[in-house]
Amino acid sequence: MKQRKTSFSRAIVAAALALAGVAAHAAEPVLMPGAIVREGNNPLSAPNQFKKAPPWRIGFSIWGFGNTWMTQMVHETDAEAAKHKEIGKIIFADANSKPAKQIADIEDMIAQKVDAIIVAPVSYTALTPVIKKAVAAGIPVIVHSTEIETDAYTTEIQGEALYFGEVGGKFLVDTLHGKGNIWVLRGQAGIAADTMRYEGLRKALAGSNIKIASEQYGDWSYNKGKQVCESLMLSNPNPDGIWSSGGDMSRACIEVFKEFGKPVPPITGEGNNGFMRAWKDSGANATAAVFPSEQGAAGIRAAVALLSGESLHKHYVLRPAPITKANFAQFYRPDLNDNYWAPSALSAADLKKYYGSK
Repeated sequence: MKQRKTSFSRAIVAAALALAGVAAHAAEPVLMPGAIVREGNNPLSAPNQFKKAPPWRIGFSIWGFGNTWMTQMVHETDAEAAKHKEIGKIIFADANSKPAKQIADIEDMIAQKVDAIIVAPVSYTALTPVIKKAVAAGIPVIVHSTEIETDAYTTEIQGEALYFGEVGGKFLVDTLHGKGNIWVLRGQAGIAADTMRYEGLRKALAGSNIKIASEQYGDWSYNKGKQVCESLMLSNPNPDGIWSSGGDMSRACIEVFKEFGKPVPPITGEGNNGFMRAWKDSGANATAAVFPSEQGAAGIRAAVALLSGESLHKHYVLRPAPITKANFAQFYRPDLNDNYWAPSALSAADLKKYYGSK
């Protein structure tokens, strides 16, 4: 009986500890919908490690305005920052897709002794020394939107570019029954997000008989994407499918097929309203990866949490289900213009202000 009581007591203690763990996990700051703690080694920062009295100055560095997604990401970030009176100033820097400029921008933020730095990296490798320098100076560094080589940063919130690429690749493998020739529309050469999305595509195609007939960079831009698709239509027509690294390029490609009077082959895109409008109007067989522009706002939330003395895990990831014909109506906004990206945390007033149809 004594042994049974002891075992029962231990079970009570174990259950209490488990519940405490659940409660602690539940109390963790919510950085954005769908963000989960990445599996594997994923330590927490120490409580009060970065706590500082406000007002705070926060550095915010982006790789560049390659397309309207980045513009919306900045709008989302500004809207979130405005909710926190503890933030005295956001020091914004646009790297214009140049690693050297982003390094110089972050060096300047370190020299200004900002309280936190939020980075959307332009390069997978080039920023490692400057991020280590910022952390060594006691500045928490939050990375978002694209992966980076080093893990010296404080925390990251990632839409997982590898997963993005796989979503489209798997769609084409399934739709084409594992065989055929495809066009591949990549983003900007040298940008980490492009490299990782492409690796995700190659991972999805491995073991299939799908061949990449042509591979071109469209810079995630509607105009460049249209030029690329027009050129491909003349030099390498009749693809069995199209994998695209971005929604603006996908929209441009659908319009090129329409102009040439040809049916659109199975195509992948992104949660861009313009792409979804073209998808709907053309009746194409398509899917869209979801890459929320709210990641910038999540960076602000992470900075506020750390500077308030809260603990965060090092790695948070987003692996949202893609947009398909079945859930299309949940994402497409016919009342907004083509520059809107779904989903968004912006208020109804801000959405109308920035993306109201004209």
